[in-house]
Amino acid sequence: MGTVVMIGQLILSLSILIILHEMGHFFPARWFKTRVEKFYLFFDPWFSLFKFKKGETEYGIGWLPLGGYVKISGMVDESMDTEKLKEEPKPWEFRSKAAWQRLIIMLGGVTVNFILGFALFIAVLWHWGTEYLPTSQVSEGIYADSLGRTIGLQDGDHILKIGEVPFTEFDERIVMQEIIFNNARTLTIRRGDETLALDIPADFSRILNSHANKGLSLFSPRFPFRIEEVVTGLPAHKAGLKPGDQIVSISGVPVYYYQEVRAQASKIAGKPTAIQVKRGNDTLAMTLVPTKEGTLGVKTPSPLMYFKTETKTFTFLEAIPEGIALGWNRLSINVQALGQIITGKSRASESLGGFASIAKVYGTQWEWQHFWSVTAMLSLILAFMNLLPIPALDGGHVMFLLYEVVTGRKPSDKFMEIATMVGFVLVLALLLYANGLDIFRAWFK
Repeated sequence: MGTVVMIGQLILSLSILIILHEMGHFFPARWFKTRVEKFYLFFDPWFSLFKFKKGETEYGIGWLPLGGYVKISGMVDESMDTEKLKEEPKPWEFRSKAAWQRLIIMLGGVTVNFILGFALFIAVLWHWGTEYLPTSQVSEGIYADSLGRTIGLQDGDHILKIGEVPFTEFDERIVMQEIIFNNARTLTIRRGDETLALDIPADFSRILNSHANKGLSLFSPRFPFRIEEVVTGLPAHKAGLKPGDQIVSISGVPVYYYQEVRAQASKIAGKPTAIQVKRGNDTLAMTLVPTKEGTLGVKTPSPLMYFKTETKTFTFLEAIPEGIALGWNRLSINVQALGQIITGKSRASESLGGFASIAKVYGTQWEWQHFWSVTAMLSLILAFMNLLPIPALDGGHVMFLLYEVVTGRKPSDKFMEIATMVGFVLVLALLLYANGLDIFRAWFK
């Protein structure tokens, strides 16, 4: 069910973005009296799932969900339908329009995506605000996970600063972003009564970017392990545990925090082991056999029971600059990530992903705030990627149009045909490579 929810969110989000992007081309074309032959959501090689014709335009839905398109008369595009280009330009064709009009038509899609992305971030902040966990609430300090331990973090540490940035909102993504994108090289912590500066290795950003480490964590807030419910028939029930019990040791190792219990249980997965349980004023000895996955079969209180989050709320006028700043920050992070791939600081095979990777960002629960936030981010990324000066993308057409505006010379239709074909092959190769990585990771993880 979770996979269906992820796929459903991805399809809905992409459909919204594609339709609005193509409308950004469609309406300027119509305003300048340019004929639009087709308007399609998804591609339709050989056949379409649905179509109808209104006026001079065919509207439809294709079967290949890799994007969408509007087919504009007299324009060299990825369809490679160049027969009409052998004839004299007609007044309604793209190639007969002034360069500035063609430029507006080509920039329409990315303009819509930029506006949509920022508008959605503004709307999300205005409607929901932003919820965060103040670092001051994490009184028990952190649980240092596997990645965190490699840079010297220990259980119970309190993080004060990452580089020169105060750590006031408890979110490990802030630390990761400062390391990866702002080259932070120290992590200031409080350990007991001491304040220490941990050095971050120069290659740690590459480690964080590695796809093999995507599911790993630096740290999380520590909170006690309490049994709220025991599931009938599972290990905890068979061992005699009851709601309200507290496990105080596993295999002779003292445990108190949730993460400690999980870590010890995973070490003894499928094996009988001695545990001690505090029940009221009594300490009981039991034998527990966790499942092969290391689970106990209990339900624990939500971490929110131990921490009080805060929510920043915004009026509509306050949400405008905050939403633009948030969108710009998200876009900057992704642009920097692309820059690191190009410069070799990050490996494409580790950082790139296809539709499966994007779907996972939505999560297995349908939460509208998260859905619109991810859609806003994708809209800005789509706008930026389409602006890259690659033939077959909007940015490639814009590049050639700017050349025409500056020099007064228009590239020949034959040149545009070849350039578009080369660009299309490059884009298709990148698309296949990114999605191939997803398939490879799924098979060989």
